[in-house]
Amino acid sequence: MPIPFESLIPYGIIIAMFGVTGAGLSKIRNMQNGGKRQRRSLDQWDRQMMDRDRRLTGYLRGQIDSPVAPPGYELNNPWRVSINIPAESLRWSKLTHIFQVEKRMS
Repeated sequence: MPIPFESLIPYGIIIAMFGVTGAGLSKIRNMQNGGKRQRRSLDQWDRQMMDRDRRLTGYLRGQIDSPVAPPGYELNNPWRVSINIPAESLRWSKLTHIFQVEKRMS
């Protein structure tokens, strides 16, 4: 006994929707990577170079061949720096400054 073709229509719709979803997701990832294929098995070096490329070009996968960095790159540091000076070192530096001033005056 053959299967009526009307019962296969929902399966065709489901398969088509999976295909459209997969193709759309692939296209979005392709656009996010600047038209390049997705990277796999990234290590710390790759992540660091991708961050540097992002800071240089503004894109995660962008690269430039200019030997000179663009303006503003010298101020674009990935390291977050905070100045935590203990109170003892501040007192010591003030005392040494006072002694140097007194030596110059005498």
